[in-house]
Amino acid sequence: MLLKINVDNPEGRKVSQVAEQLAAGGIIIYPTDTVYGLGCDINNSQAVERICRLRGLEPEKAMLSFICKDISQIAEYTMPIENNVFRLMKKNLPGPFTFVLRSNNQVPKMFKNRKRTIGVRVPDHHIPVAIVEALGRPILTTSLKSDDEVLEYFTDPEDIYQDFQKLVDIVIDGGVCGNNPSTIVDCTGDLPEVIRKGAGDLMP
Repeated sequence: MLLKINVDNPEGRKVSQVAEQLAAGGIIIYPTDTVYGLGCDINNSQAVERICRLRGLEPEKAMLSFICKDISQIAEYTMPIENNVFRLMKKNLPGPFTFVLRSNNQVPKMFKNRKRTIGVRVPDHHIPVAIVEALGRPILTTSLKSDDEVLEYFTDPEDIYQDFQKLVDIVIDGGVCGNNPSTIVDCTGDLPEVIRKGAGDLMP
């Protein structure tokens, strides 16, 4: 299903429809402030496996991330956040950044990578944040990559729907997205370190 949702003011009925699909184990494609993402309910291991198969990833090795609605929700899934990291996140979120933090036992088993870390995002985009609020917990996110040699990521929801309508349950049309993924900031060492420069300039 291709579902058009208003970017500035997401319709509650449509957002609830997406949240219900996720709670039932569905997988979705949705817009963010960077690129389109593939997502599912973090608590549904079968849905997580479906996404990993779709992207050719191994869950234990893949760097899978959560989309959260705010920093306090992030803190539910991580070890205590140090003051300097908290200040950095507060300055830059919502925004096009993925912060890598040490995970705690609230993180579902599927995400237990060897480093015990998790990527977390609070995108500056109303649609994914509204979906997370309606679902009541984070959603998994991984970028939707294309095989195109020029564009690494899909940008147009119509094109996405053509390619993925039989592979996912809902493609959300939130307009054309960018082609630059999030900047990844590793906060597990002594000092935060940018390990992938993408969209956005990190404010120190």
